[in-house]
Amino acid sequence: MTKKYNVAIMGATGAVGQVMMEILAERSFPLGELRLLASARSAGRQIEFGDESIEVRELKEDSFTGIDIVLASAGGSLSKRFNPHAVAAGAVVVDNTSAYRMDPQVPLVVPEINPGDLQAHQGIIANPNCSTIIMDVVVWPLYQRCKVKRIVVSTYQAVSGAGARAMEELAQQTRQVLAGEDTAPVELPHQIAFNLFSHNSDIGPEGYCEEEMKMIRETHKMFHDDELQMTATTIRVPVMRAHSEAINLEFTEAFSADDAREILAEAPGVTIVDEPEQNHFPMPIEASGLDDVLVGRIRQDISRPEGTGLDLWVSGDQLRKGAALNAVQIAEALIEGNLLKSA
Repeated sequence: MTKKYNVAIMGATGAVGQVMMEILAERSFPLGELRLLASARSAGRQIEFGDESIEVRELKEDSFTGIDIVLASAGGSLSKRFNPHAVAAGAVVVDNTSAYRMDPQVPLVVPEINPGDLQAHQGIIANPNCSTIIMDVVVWPLYQRCKVKRIVVSTYQAVSGAGARAMEELAQQTRQVLAGEDTAPVELPHQIAFNLFSHNSDIGPEGYCEEEMKMIRETHKMFHDDELQMTATTIRVPVMRAHSEAINLEFTEAFSADDAREILAEAPGVTIVDEPEQNHFPMPIEASGLDDVLVGRIRQDISRPEGTGLDLWVSGDQLRKGAALNAVQIAEALIEGNLLKSA
């Protein structure tokens, strides 16, 4: 008989929490109890899961009794407050916020990249930033064949990365602009409909925003390579769901586009969409709802005649592989490796 595991979703009524529920059902996760936790405002709400209706509970310090795994996506401050209580109650927390990502005591994991780092967990595992995951799932299999010296990445990030209310704001502003009405941004700093702007995170002293520095630092940590040179430019675009990225790679030696295609064709979590005759390449509208990251425009960087450069274009669903799916995959890896406290 398959052992069942009790799972709590912290932030169950948010966009990522809802997708976590979808994925648990889709992947036939060995689920015992599913406990849905959210703010007092959402407590009492009924949410359908399969054939049952589950009542949302208020998130409290004593919410984790009997729970094996916590999937946390309620914001960094709440993770800092409640995760220690979950660990004390015997659960392992997969945290989807930025609260623990750069903590040297907390593994930062994408299962396709560094599942071995889970062995060192002390009760909390961090889920990387969505843009980092979407980039690194594609870059890692190439890096394994030939070390990458430098990454230059530009992102085109959907409003799904800012949450459900930002997605509603894009829909509302689109209707307003088409009707000739003025817009009044609330969730995002500028009008997003028919516009784009630099990612809405704070600019640091080096001139990079937080989102850009997350991509750099998190890649260094997961690749265990602080010498990897990286620069990033992150942009918010008027796309509802799924992030896209233009990636330029410089390798330590010559690496052909054909070799890259062969490697990526076998890479877990990756699907090649590269049809130049039809001008068909990854698009967020096609990546939305998919587990895999789509990659195309795989070509030699002609500015490097020695053959050490490649250009790629990727699209990946921010709510799935960029967040919820990766968290569930970590939970599955914890079970498979007998790395839960209840194992």
